[in-house]
Amino acid sequence: MRSFDEIYQIAAERHGGAEALRAKIGSLADPTGLTNDRVLSELSKNVFRAGFNWKVIEAKWAGFEDAFHGFDVGRCAMMDDAWFDALVQDTRIVRHGAKIQSVRDNAAMLQELAAEHGKPAAEVIANWPREDFIGLLQVLKTRGTRLGGNTGAYALRFMKVDGFILSRDVVARLVAEGVVDKAPTSKGAMRKAQDAFNAWSQESGRSLTEISRVLALSIG
Repeated sequence: MRSFDEIYQIAAERHGGAEALRAKIGSLADPTGLTNDRVLSELSKNVFRAGFNWKVIEAKWAGFEDAFHGFDVGRCAMMDDAWFDALVQDTRIVRHGAKIQSVRDNAAMLQELAAEHGKPAAEVIANWPREDFIGLLQVLKTRGTRLGGNTGAYALRFMKVDGFILSRDVVARLVAEGVVDKAPTSKGAMRKAQDAFNAWSQESGRSLTEISRVLALSIG
Protein backbone atom coordinates (compact mmCIF):
# COMPACT_ATOMS: atom_id res chain seq x y z
CA MET A 1 0.00 0.00 0.00
CA ARG A 2 1.11 3.59 -0.53
CA SER A 3 2.64 5.65 2.23
CA PHE A 4 0.39 8.16 3.94
CA ASP A 5 2.42 11.01 2.41
CA GLU A 6 1.60 9.70 -1.07
CA ILE A 7 -2.11 9.45 -0.28
CA TYR A 8 -2.01 12.92 1.27
CA GLN A 9 -0.51 14.27 -1.94
CA ILE A 10 -3.27 12.65 -4.00
CA ALA A 11 -5.88 14.29 -1.77
CA ALA A 12 -4.11 17.66 -1.92
CA GLU A 13 -4.02 17.58 -5.71
CA ARG A 14 -7.75 16.85 -5.81
CA HIS A 15 -8.62 19.70 -3.47
CA GLY A 16 -6.51 22.67 -4.45
CA GLY A 17 -3.26 22.05 -2.63
CA ALA A 18 -1.98 21.21 0.83
CA GLU A 19 -3.28 24.36 2.51
CA ALA A 20 -6.80 23.86 1.16
CA LEU A 21 -6.68 20.23 2.23
CA ARG A 22 -5.63 21.16 5.77
CA ALA A 23 -8.68 23.40 6.03
CA LYS A 24 -10.95 20.56 4.92
CA ILE A 25 -9.45 18.04 7.33
CA GLY A 26 -10.61 20.14 10.26
CA SER A 27 -9.80 19.94 13.95
CA LEU A 28 -8.24 17.05 15.83
CA ALA A 29 -10.29 14.55 17.80
CA ASP A 30 -10.60 15.49 21.46
CA PRO A 31 -13.27 13.86 23.65
CA THR A 32 -12.14 15.74 26.78
CA GLY A 33 -15.11 16.52 28.99
CA LEU A 34 -17.38 13.90 27.42
CA THR A 35 -20.25 13.00 29.76
CA ASN A 36 -22.62 10.05 29.92
CA ASP A 37 -25.66 12.06 28.88
CA ARG A 38 -23.83 13.42 25.82
CA VAL A 39 -22.74 9.92 24.85
CA LEU A 40 -26.35 8.71 24.97
CA SER A 41 -27.52 11.83 23.14
CA GLU A 42 -25.08 11.31 20.26
CA LEU A 43 -25.76 7.59 20.03
CA SER A 44 -29.47 8.32 19.92
CA LYS A 45 -29.17 11.15 17.42
CA ASN A 46 -27.30 8.94 15.00
CA VAL A 47 -29.78 6.10 15.45
CA PHE A 48 -32.61 8.46 14.55
CA ARG A 49 -30.61 9.92 11.64
CA ALA A 50 -30.10 6.50 10.06
CA GLY A 51 -32.33 6.24 6.99
CA PHE A 52 -33.87 9.63 7.69
CA ASN A 53 -33.28 13.24 6.70
CA TRP A 54 -30.51 14.51 8.98
CA LYS A 55 -31.73 18.11 8.77
CA VAL A 56 -35.14 17.11 10.12
CA ILE A 57 -33.57 15.33 13.08
CA GLU A 58 -31.26 18.28 13.78
CA ALA A 59 -34.15 20.74 13.65
CA LYS A 60 -36.14 18.66 16.15
CA TRP A 61 -33.26 17.76 18.45
CA ALA A 62 -34.10 20.29 21.16
CA GLY A 63 -37.46 18.53 21.38
CA PHE A 64 -35.71 15.17 21.68
CA GLU A 65 -33.57 16.53 24.52
CA ASP A 66 -36.70 17.65 26.38
CA ALA A 67 -38.63 14.46 25.66
CA PHE A 68 -35.79 12.23 26.90
CA HIS A 69 -34.99 14.42 29.93
CA GLY A 70 -31.58 15.47 28.66
CA PHE A 71 -30.68 11.83 27.93
CA ASP A 72 -30.02 11.15 31.58
CA VAL A 73 -28.66 7.59 31.40
CA GLY A 74 -30.18 6.31 34.63
CA ARG A 75 -33.59 7.72 33.84
CA CYS A 76 -33.61 6.48 30.23
CA ALA A 77 -32.50 3.00 31.28
CA MET A 78 -35.56 2.80 33.53
CA MET A 79 -38.03 3.89 30.83
CA ASP A 80 -41.33 2.20 31.63
CA ASP A 81 -44.23 1.36 29.34
CA ALA A 82 -46.13 4.52 30.24
CA TRP A 83 -43.20 6.74 29.24
CA PHE A 84 -42.61 4.72 26.09
CA ASP A 85 -46.28 5.02 25.12
CA ALA A 86 -46.16 8.77 25.72
CA LEU A 87 -43.05 9.11 23.54
CA VAL A 88 -44.69 7.24 20.69
CA GLN A 89 -47.34 10.00 20.71
CA ASP A 90 -44.92 12.91 21.32
CA THR A 91 -44.82 15.27 18.33
CA ARG A 92 -41.58 16.84 19.53
CA ILE A 93 -39.70 13.79 18.28
CA VAL A 94 -39.73 11.34 15.38
CA ARG A 95 -42.20 8.72 16.62
CA HIS A 96 -40.40 5.53 15.61
CA GLY A 97 -41.07 2.86 18.21
CA ALA A 98 -37.99 0.71 17.62
CA LYS A 99 -35.67 3.72 17.71
CA ILE A 100 -37.32 5.06 20.87
CA GLN A 101 -36.76 1.63 22.42
CA SER A 102 -33.08 1.82 21.42
CA VAL A 103 -32.58 4.80 23.75
CA ARG A 104 -33.55 2.63 26.72
CA ASP A 105 -31.42 -0.28 25.48
CA ASN A 106 -28.34 1.84 24.86
CA ALA A 107 -28.68 3.58 28.22
CA ALA A 108 -28.65 0.13 29.84
CA MET A 109 -25.58 -0.79 27.76
CA LEU A 110 -23.76 2.30 29.05
CA GLN A 111 -24.62 1.35 32.62
CA GLU A 112 -23.20 -2.13 32.01
CA LEU A 113 -19.96 -0.69 30.62
CA ALA A 114 -19.60 1.55 33.66
CA ALA A 115 -20.16 -1.36 36.04
CA GLU A 116 -17.65 -3.58 34.24
CA HIS A 117 -14.88 -0.96 34.08
CA GLY A 118 -15.50 0.76 37.41
CA LYS A 119 -15.70 4.19 35.81
CA PRO A 120 -18.26 6.28 33.88
CA ALA A 121 -19.08 4.91 30.44
CA ALA A 122 -18.11 8.25 28.90
CA GLU A 123 -14.61 7.83 30.35
CA VAL A 124 -14.39 4.26 29.03
CA ILE A 125 -15.31 5.42 25.53
CA ALA A 126 -13.14 8.56 25.55
CA ASN A 127 -10.06 6.59 26.63
CA TRP A 128 -10.57 3.49 24.51
CA PRO A 129 -7.21 2.59 22.86
CA ARG A 130 -7.33 4.01 19.36
CA GLU A 131 -5.17 1.11 18.14
CA ASP A 132 -8.24 -1.04 18.83
CA PHE A 133 -10.93 1.31 17.56
CA ILE A 134 -12.63 -1.65 15.88
CA GLY A 135 -13.01 -3.17 19.36
CA LEU A 136 -15.07 -0.17 20.43
CA LEU A 137 -17.15 -0.38 17.27
CA GLN A 138 -17.76 -4.06 18.03
CA VAL A 139 -18.94 -3.25 21.55
CA LEU A 140 -21.44 -0.72 20.22
CA LYS A 141 -22.62 -3.09 17.48
CA THR A 142 -23.05 -6.24 19.56
CA ARG A 143 -24.04 -4.84 22.94
CA GLY A 144 -25.89 -1.74 21.83
CA THR A 145 -29.03 -1.46 19.74
CA ARG A 146 -29.11 -0.19 16.13
CA LEU A 147 -25.44 0.87 16.32
CA GLY A 148 -24.05 -1.34 13.56
CA GLY A 149 -22.91 -0.27 10.11
CA ASN A 150 -21.46 3.22 10.33
CA THR A 151 -24.01 4.48 12.89
CA GLY A 152 -21.73 3.89 15.87
CA ALA A 153 -18.70 5.28 14.03
CA TYR A 154 -20.52 8.49 13.12
CA ALA A 155 -21.69 8.90 16.71
CA LEU A 156 -18.12 8.53 17.95
CA ARG A 157 -16.92 11.06 15.37
CA PHE A 158 -19.42 13.60 16.67
CA MET A 159 -18.22 12.86 20.22
CA LYS A 160 -14.70 13.69 18.94
CA VAL A 161 -13.42 10.22 19.77
CA ASP A 162 -10.40 9.40 17.63
CA GLY A 163 -11.30 6.83 15.00
CA PHE A 164 -12.29 6.22 11.40
CA ILE A 165 -15.49 5.92 9.41
CA LEU A 166 -15.63 3.27 6.71
CA SER A 167 -17.53 5.47 4.30
CA ARG A 168 -17.78 4.64 0.62
CA ASP A 169 -14.78 6.84 -0.23
CA VAL A 170 -12.62 5.54 2.64
CA VAL A 171 -13.39 1.97 1.58
CA ALA A 172 -12.54 2.86 -2.02
CA ARG A 173 -9.12 4.07 -0.91
CA LEU A 174 -8.54 0.95 1.22
CA VAL A 175 -9.41 -1.20 -1.80
CA ALA A 176 -7.11 0.86 -4.03
CA GLU A 177 -4.28 0.28 -1.53
CA GLY A 178 -4.90 -3.47 -1.43
CA VAL A 179 -5.88 -3.44 2.23
CA VAL A 180 -9.28 -5.05 1.58
CA ASP A 181 -11.14 -6.10 -1.56
CA LYS A 182 -14.56 -4.78 -0.52
CA ALA A 183 -16.28 -3.00 2.36
CA PRO A 184 -14.95 -4.77 5.47
CA THR A 185 -17.55 -6.57 7.55
CA SER A 186 -15.78 -9.67 8.90
CA LYS A 187 -13.49 -9.49 11.93
CA GLY A 188 -10.51 -10.34 9.73
CA ALA A 189 -11.23 -7.57 7.24
CA MET A 190 -11.87 -5.07 10.01
CA ARG A 191 -8.52 -6.00 11.57
CA LYS A 192 -6.79 -5.38 8.22
CA ALA A 193 -8.38 -1.93 8.05
CA GLN A 194 -7.34 -1.18 11.63
CA ASP A 195 -3.78 -2.35 10.96
CA ALA A 196 -3.54 -0.08 7.91
CA PHE A 197 -4.76 2.92 9.89
CA ASN A 198 -2.35 2.11 12.71
CA ALA A 199 0.55 1.90 10.25
CA TRP A 200 -0.34 5.23 8.61
CA SER A 201 -0.72 6.83 12.04
CA GLN A 202 2.65 5.56 13.21
CA GLU A 203 4.24 6.75 9.97
CA SER A 204 2.68 10.21 9.94
CA GLY A 205 2.00 10.99 13.61
CA ARG A 206 -1.57 11.89 12.66
CA SER A 207 -4.77 10.86 14.38
CA LEU A 208 -7.05 8.18 12.97
CA THR A 209 -9.65 10.88 12.43
CA GLU A 210 -7.30 12.93 10.26
CA ILE A 211 -6.22 9.88 8.29
CA SER A 212 -9.84 8.85 7.72
CA ARG A 213 -10.67 12.29 6.34
CA VAL A 214 -7.62 12.34 4.08
CA LEU A 215 -8.45 8.89 2.71
CA ALA A 216 -11.98 10.04 1.91
CA LEU A 217 -10.74 13.23 0.27
CA SER A 218 -8.27 11.28 -1.84
CA ILE A 219 -11.31 9.81 -3.61
CA GLY A 220 -14.16 12.29 -3.27
